[in-house]
Amino acid sequence: MVAPMNAVLSPAVLPHGDSEGKANILVVDDLSEKHVVFGSVLEELNQNVVHARSGKEALRLILKMEFAVILLDVNMPDIDGLETAKLIRQYKKTSQTPLLFITAYVDELQTIQGYALGAVDYISTPVVPEILRSKVRVFVDLYRMNRQLQAQMAEREALARSEVARFAAEEAIRRANYLSEASRLLSRSLNTDDTVRTLLQIALPALADLAAVALVDGQGELSCTAIQDSVQALPAVDGAVLTQRRKPHPLAAQAIRSAMSSRQIELVSPLVVWEKRGAATRGERAQPLPENIEQTAVCPLFVGDQPLGALLLFGQRRQFECTRLSLINEVVSRAAIAMENARLYTLVQEADARKNEFLAMLAHELRNPLAPISNAVRILHGITLQEPTLVWARDVIGRQVDHMSRMVDDLLDVSRIARGKVSVKTELLALATLFDRAVEASEPFITAREQQLSLELPKELIVVDGDMVRLSQVLSNLLNNASKFTPPRGRICLAAALTGQELRISVKDNGQGIAPDFLPHMFDLFAQGDQALDRPHGGLGIGLTLVKHLVELHGGKVHAFSEGPEQGAEISVYLPARVATKADLPLAPARPAATVLRPVGSVRVLVVDDLLASADTMKVLLESEGYVARIATDGESALAIARQFMPAVVILDIGLPGMNGFEVAQQLRKLPQTQDALLIALTGYGEAESRLRSQKAGFDHHVVKPADIDHLLSVISQAARRGDGFAR
Repeated sequence: MVAPMNAVLSPAVLPHGDSEGKANILVVDDLSEKHVVFGSVLEELNQNVVHARSGKEALRLILKMEFAVILLDVNMPDIDGLETAKLIRQYKKTSQTPLLFITAYVDELQTIQGYALGAVDYISTPVVPEILRSKVRVFVDLYRMNRQLQAQMAEREALARSEVARFAAEEAIRRANYLSEASRLLSRSLNTDDTVRTLLQIALPALADLAAVALVDGQGELSCTAIQDSVQALPAVDGAVLTQRRKPHPLAAQAIRSAMSSRQIELVSPLVVWEKRGAATRGERAQPLPENIEQTAVCPLFVGDQPLGALLLFGQRRQFECTRLSLINEVVSRAAIAMENARLYTLVQEADARKNEFLAMLAHELRNPLAPISNAVRILHGITLQEPTLVWARDVIGRQVDHMSRMVDDLLDVSRIARGKVSVKTELLALATLFDRAVEASEPFITAREQQLSLELPKELIVVDGDMVRLSQVLSNLLNNASKFTPPRGRICLAAALTGQELRISVKDNGQGIAPDFLPHMFDLFAQGDQALDRPHGGLGIGLTLVKHLVELHGGKVHAFSEGPEQGAEISVYLPARVATKADLPLAPARPAATVLRPVGSVRVLVVDDLLASADTMKVLLESEGYVARIATDGESALAIARQFMPAVVILDIGLPGMNGFEVAQQLRKLPQTQDALLIALTGYGEAESRLRSQKAGFDHHVVKPADIDHLLSVISQAARRGDGFAR
């Protein structure tokens, strides 16, 4: 069917042909009868024949559609065929479209102009149908072949783009996996040397063939911390990794500082990391690099504005292309963060060590004033007093000494636990004996507040593998804590129940209870629910922390429960335990109390303490017990007095001005007058290191202030049993 003469074939015609893949053929002629003829002739080609009756209409169609060939009448009224062809060639999309000129006669000048405009042929009218169809068919076939080639090229381009995208996606996945693994490895340790080792493992061989790390120390100096090659076979490197720190070669140091200044990766010629030892004096060559090294990438390590050093990567130029430098930057930033974390962790450890040292010193400083108080109480106990005021003062001092002693001991225990210095000496303990010890220690507090304490023990004999002193401390701490937060005439229950191989010991009270928001922090160090200045209860908030650590040292756990304020509280301790068997009996008896022997005769005792109050009270105490006592306040005077006084016992403080107590003890052992004397170290330092130093210095005993007076007098009485050192 032929389209109407005054219109295009159909608005639904596609620009590149119809949906069946037909090509568009444009016929441009001002005569309607020619359109009928051309339509009939070309219908056999089964393509889309589009008609235009003027040059202007043809130009409008060209803007909308793409044509395989254009049949163009030379003679038209408005714009002739040659002018129309010239305009058609100006459009990019039709600059190569084949043009067939249709004309009644062939003018030589027109022919030349037509071919100049890109005409492929001239067809005379009246047309021969077979010739027209064959010529048009050739151009349609060429058009269709060209379209197929374009489609194939587009497919190949799409496939190439898909391959590139797939490769980029795989590369991105590899990069992400590599960086994820690098982050995981770098975060495994908080030790700087381990982090440097890990950085070298990550960098080789993924980033380079050889790598080195140089770090900035606290004084701003550079030192080469590690060097390693990808196969760990570099002959010039002593041991490869972290065997020693060396000063980098001047050129290497200059490159590192330049990179740290610019804060960017700098690519330089292969650098020598350090010179061989003695190279400057013996004329040896500097440390060689492998032959395949072409370039060095100096990568600065920064955290914020803080320079840490640099990672030096050695390899070929292709290994430091732009995309790889981006990856290197990512690795370096992660390594810098890991090193900073290691540095901060070291600082935290150092601060923690300083804190523990502070606690130990605090305990020492607290013990010094306790000593004269304790001595004064002992003196008051030994004299019959009628005055109510003196009796009251004696009791107050006694209570304060006990309270401060417990506080100091708790502080020291927390310090030792934090440093891992506390160990438990386990033995088979009867639960009933453990309860007796704890109740005996806490009963004065509970009785003073008129509180009711009930005990609930299993019917069976339960035994626990534990440290009697430490477990008694745990239970007495819990009982004291319950008493503190329970009102007068309140109720406290100490109960135990065995389930399988687990013993549950609970201390329950009807006191003020625990707020829900504070319950998770019950066992945190220094944590206290009421921190107001006018709070009714004192303490440092370390008792329950100590309980938790001591229970965990026994392989147990601790749990706190309360329904809320004013609802009471229950603290439960869980420990491994079992029912006693016949083989367990009899259990070890409790340690008998020390007995104080009165001296036989007058034993001479020299008291050496720079705190005069402590020395004076100790002298009065000893004299009240029948000893002959003298005082010295420093090491030099102590040695001078010892030569003349010839004491049988020397009670010697460690922290003396000038010559310390260890040095004085060593000198006393060299004097003939005191080489066999009983030397007692009386000091505020109670840690294991001080006890060991006391033993090496020649002390017989190490007693911590404030001393247990009965124990101290029992030790001094050993001199009486020796039978020497008596006053004449």
